Amino acid sequence: MQSPLVIIPTYNERENIRDIIEAVMGLKSGFHVLIVDDNSPDGTGSLVDLAADDFPDRVHIIRRQGKMGLGTAYIAGFKWAIDKGYQLVCEMDADFSHDPRDLDRLFEACSENGTDVVIGSRYVKGGSLVNWPLDRKILSYGASVYVRLVTGMPIKDPTAGFICYRREVLENIDLDQARFVGYAFQIEMKYKSYLKGYYLRELPITFTDREKGVSKMNKTIVSEAIKGVIQLRLQSRKFKSEGSSK
Repeated sequence: MQSPLVIIPTYNERENIRDIIEAVMGLKSGFHVLIVDDNSPDGTGSLVDLAADDFPDRVHIIRRQGKMGLGTAYIAGFKWAIDKGYQLVCEMDADFSHDPRDLDRLFEACSENGTDVVIGSRYVKGGSLVNWPLDRKILSYGASVYVRLVTGMPIKDPTAGFICYRREVLENIDLDQARFVGYAFQIEMKYKSYLKGYYLRELPITFTDREKGVSKMNKTIVSEAIKGVIQLRLQSRKFKSEGSSK
């Protein structure tokens, strides 16, 4: 079976990038890594080049002209993965908030017959948050409840960014029609997958706040997510007709 791919978007992740690549390279599932770097001024891309020399044919990079948003980074990565023939495609953060060792669990679950999307979830039984202040926990959990209420999607962690997709799912979602660039993109991808009848499964993970580097969260991203959920619900019929369904 072909190796799975993990896509990691980066912007100024010099402090984490080498360590996260080496952690993924050491996993039993034989992952390949695609870094999508938004022209990080701290030299993140140069460190990826060095890692690619150490792990030939397993570490790859897409360089973009500037900071263009999380959603567009993943779309670029998904298209690259489809073009290269990868059958299972994962996504994760570069800052170790997602434990790289959990990638093996996501891969194994997504390899099972009938499973189309596997979500590393903070809010199913066994999931947890580490080193988050109370106000941030309340905001995050409240956002998850809000998404479920508005969309009717039975996913307890709809904003999660630690996911494994089957190739078929990515091919049958019109990536060029993705409407959001921030964290609302994560909700949009899950919702479109759900509306097309794909099976979404959640696995518990421990999400740990970053120890190095600076968080990319800001008020604009939060606002986009809040407003975006309503737009997604209103346009749900159109999403069902985009591309071919399962």
